[in-house]
Amino acid sequence: MTECRNFIDGDFQEPADRSRIDVRNPATGVIFTSVPAATEADVVRAAQAAARAQKPWGRLPAIERGNALRRLADILENNAGRIGAALAKESGKSLADATGEAIYGVELMRYHAEWARRIEGEVIESDTPDETLMLKRTAIGVVACLIPFNFPIYTLVRKIAPALIAGNAVVVRPSNTTPTSAFIFAECVAEAGLPAGLVNIMTMNHDVAEVMCTRSEVGMITLTGSVAAGQTVLGFCRTNIAKPSLELGGKTPVIVEPDADLDLVTRSVLAAKTAHCGQVCTSVERLYVHASIHGTLLEKLKAAFETRHFGDRSEHPDHMGPLATAQARLKAHHMVERAVADGATLETGGYLPDGDGFFYPPTLLSGCRQDMEIVQEEVFGPVLPVIPYTDFDHALAMASDHQFGLASVVFSENYRKVMKAANEIEAGELYINRFPADPYQGYHAGWKRSGLGGDDGKHGMLEFTQTRLVILKH
Repeated sequence: MTECRNFIDGDFQEPADRSRIDVRNPATGVIFTSVPAATEADVVRAAQAAARAQKPWGRLPAIERGNALRRLADILENNAGRIGAALAKESGKSLADATGEAIYGVELMRYHAEWARRIEGEVIESDTPDETLMLKRTAIGVVACLIPFNFPIYTLVRKIAPALIAGNAVVVRPSNTTPTSAFIFAECVAEAGLPAGLVNIMTMNHDVAEVMCTRSEVGMITLTGSVAAGQTVLGFCRTNIAKPSLELGGKTPVIVEPDADLDLVTRSVLAAKTAHCGQVCTSVERLYVHASIHGTLLEKLKAAFETRHFGDRSEHPDHMGPLATAQARLKAHHMVERAVADGATLETGGYLPDGDGFFYPPTLLSGCRQDMEIVQEEVFGPVLPVIPYTDFDHALAMASDHQFGLASVVFSENYRKVMKAANEIEAGELYINRFPADPYQGYHAGWKRSGLGGDDGKHGMLEFTQTRLVILKH
């Protein structure tokens, strides 16, 4: 594996005190490498370098910034195999899935490069004669990007590509759980010849991350993470009144009506619940099933869950992989135990497997209630509570009666009910007869405690801009 070193001001550097952060393979539980822990001096140097690089970068014609992103995308594509191999080892994904994530990041980079000629302002009518109001879009400056462990390359591109096309510079903290792929990404940045200091990528502990995020140079902080992490970042934003963009927790509700294709629902739920061991922000987390089909669908889901094998995906690519950490596995298991103690029925799964790695079986719970912890709190693992209902309005109310509002799903052929959900569901996304996939030309934004701001598409790109009103007397 390539030696991991922090990427600061165009150079790969070791921290002065040589501190390291261990990285484990979650499929084996074994430490396979370590990465440098940036110091406060490192992140100060990176923030200052980013501020220096941003001014000339922001003054470039946007088409030149777009050409630089296309050049970087080509290099990322050439290195997708290397990135995928590192990502597979650090995350427990199969090599095919990890490489696919890198390729998807390439596509996303090219998509954002196309915004070069599409960043628009407005001309506004003035109340005063011989005067024109012009609203311009401009860069914020330096953006701090905090990357999650579950899709570390795709989310890295999701944040830095719109930031760069809008004219910003970035300081990036990858997850300490999945950092090695980010350093290969940094090598691609260096090869692409982007200006020194424009992109800085460093691993660090939480205290140093706070120093980075509260530097005076930082005008925006973007995070994908938990609600608790988002609350911490809002505290960081308060220091400089920095702009927050937060994608936080999710608890995707799925409503299944009697006219739904139950085989499609079963296949879709199984795929969504076991993809990356359920560690997906929009993965189904609660299933509301009409009472008339509850028994049939529960039987189908139980059979499907019981046939889904788990294991080391480097050996068995078609299996479900592990959770990211031992702590994540224990959290999921303890939530299942508390649900059963509170009256839920364990249909399948719900045990700690023997052997190495942080595996947990697909777990199905019936007899759940809306007030249970397992229905109210995010599991972020392969655990699914099922709740019956008799009235669509009641199901819709339960789906929305929640602290989260990221994504939602309805399986129905009744267009009246579908449109009712489209008009009333309290979530940033609604998928009909399919599961979430975050189309990058859309807008991925949560309601309630699921976040502030959003990612993807025109509106996600504009998150990385601020406005200047020009009043022109003529």
